[in-house]
Amino acid sequence: MTEAGADAWAIPPLFSRLVDDTSLLSPRAGAPGVDAVVARHLEARDGRHGGLVGHLACPVSRLPALVTELARAAPARPVDLSLVVDTGLGAVPKALSTVFSRTSLLAPRTIETAAPPDVDAVWLERVSEFVPEDVVAVVEPRRPLGDDQELIGAWLEAVRRVAEHGCAPKLRCGGPRPSDVPSVEQVERFVRITAESGRGFTTSGLRQVVHSAEPDQHGVLNLLVAVARAIAGGDVVEALRSTDKAALVAELGGLSPEAVGGVRGRLARCGADPGPLPADELAGLGLPA
Repeated sequence: MTEAGADAWAIPPLFSRLVDDTSLLSPRAGAPGVDAVVARHLEARDGRHGGLVGHLACPVSRLPALVTELARAAPARPVDLSLVVDTGLGAVPKALSTVFSRTSLLAPRTIETAAPPDVDAVWLERVSEFVPEDVVAVVEPRRPLGDDQELIGAWLEAVRRVAEHGCAPKLRCGGPRPSDVPSVEQVERFVRITAESGRGFTTSGLRQVVHSAEPDQHGVLNLLVAVARAIAGGDVVEALRSTDKAALVAELGGLSPEAVGGVRGRLARCGADPGPLPADELAGLGLPA
């Protein structure tokens, strides 16, 4: 028996711990309660497709409620936590104290925060001071709305500075508003910057397995192929726009173990509400385990 159950799906290395649960980051109106999120996350983590499940993302403001519900659920092992700063960096030490006092419930893996467009080394160093040595600092430079090339260029330079400082950049790929979805060209430039830097990055808002144009949504398979091509110097834009699932799967299936390691060394995790992301579809793609 594996930790995910007796009939657990053998996870291809490309998908191992790939999908974070970000449902606690959704607006509270109409969103599931913390109790429902905890129950669903533990069921998914310990179920047949549990090897897909990465971190549970939780804003600092909802951490007390998460601790309460986990204590009631009494998980067999701690939940991997991405702590998302939503109340200012000054609240991080107290939140970490809470997490480290609940080691049977939570294992801190990342601390995530948004960054101003003019993020610099001084600001990034302040963030690093709050992050323990064995926890990854994830920083999301705010992407500008619209297509002002000067502002987009400044955003991409901020992404480069984040990576060069040793933090993991974050790319928001979707959300409740159409403006939350970056263009294919913006994603391509982000991917190339992170591929060149050698740093891992994370995403949020990925709910599709393959890119769809109506409505415009980026796909998990597209992003994995895009990263592989960026590392190899290939056509990233074509990979991001493709709607040919069979072709994307075939390309991923042909990656060497070293190439797979390179891809996951860049694309560390994809944040998504695990309900809309079809685990059964990923499980049936036939990639080598």
